[in-house]
Amino acid sequence: MALGNTSQVLGLLSSFLLFLLTNHRYHVTPAATTANGVHLGVVRKPAPDVPIFREAPAFRNGNTCNVSDRIHISMTLDSNYLRGTMAAVLSILQHSTCPENIEFHFLWSRFEPQVYFSIKSTFPYLKFKIYRFESNRVRGKISKSIRQALDQPLNYARIYLSDILPGYVKRVIYLDSDIVVVDDIGKLWEVDLQRKVLAAPEYCHANFTEYFTDLFWTDPELPRTFEGRNPCYFNTGVMVVNVEKWREGTYTQKVEEWMAVQKQKRIYHLGSLPPFLLVLAGELKSVDHRWNQHGLGGDNLEGKCRSLHPGPISLLHWSGKGKPWLRLDSRRPCSVDHLWAPYDLYRPNTHSLDE
Repeated sequence: MALGNTSQVLGLLSSFLLFLLTNHRYHVTPAATTANGVHLGVVRKPAPDVPIFREAPAFRNGNTCNVSDRIHISMTLDSNYLRGTMAAVLSILQHSTCPENIEFHFLWSRFEPQVYFSIKSTFPYLKFKIYRFESNRVRGKISKSIRQALDQPLNYARIYLSDILPGYVKRVIYLDSDIVVVDDIGKLWEVDLQRKVLAAPEYCHANFTEYFTDLFWTDPELPRTFEGRNPCYFNTGVMVVNVEKWREGTYTQKVEEWMAVQKQKRIYHLGSLPPFLLVLAGELKSVDHRWNQHGLGGDNLEGKCRSLHPGPISLLHWSGKGKPWLRLDSRRPCSVDHLWAPYDLYRPNTHSLDE
């Protein structure tokens, strides 16, 4: 990984060692002991498959920002999707009125030093914390879905935000890694939840029944969970969550209960989305569709190109099989992928959008 100068290298090493020493949840292999008796760990060589990124500029967009007005954003962190995460973070900071007020809370399932170094070197001024999500917590609860990527334990981490995030985080915006934000994220942060546990764009024109199997709908008891509700599809890649209310309402347990039913009966085909729908569809605060222009990755099997939906856009979401960085690298991008490319910090950037 190419770094600017010696001081930058030393700064990164100091930050990383501090991260290791203060985060007791990660195993550090003892290698040496300082004069103060502090055990230092072995920092392995950078993984060759982790991409290298350009340093992002420091954004200071607003003149009247109060640093106490913190905005909390949570995303998962994985080397396979790191390029998407970097683009998402850049887009959020670039369009925020007060980027210095944003604090990121990253969830990862395994210790990846090079991923940490990549974030620190790409966004030197970023306020962020990293938390360990124990994959074993869901391994016995996951049922095979129609696409392998949906079966990864980290895909289920969003269910456990109230258990993982520190107590001072009362509200959080959860975002997938395949998004870019083209509006001030503060507008989404300020949505009035109206005593609801969760806010997200709803899509009531979608055929809600297709998210569950015939076995579910023909069961004499299971469909009754929607009685008294007007259930609509919503995408869990963009959510505003009242963390305290989620915890108080034991929503993690409620989602897990439906995952247990899925293990016994095949009641849905997708990954972590259907149990969210079973618990919260028709019970959330609806947000304008501009905050999740989803489906840009195509369907979950073939990932064919899709066009933008009509109307204003604040957030673009490449949900589905096709990811913009992969299609750009293959020189077979969809027309919507050029909207993602300006936020790509991958180095060297050799995309050709004319082909």
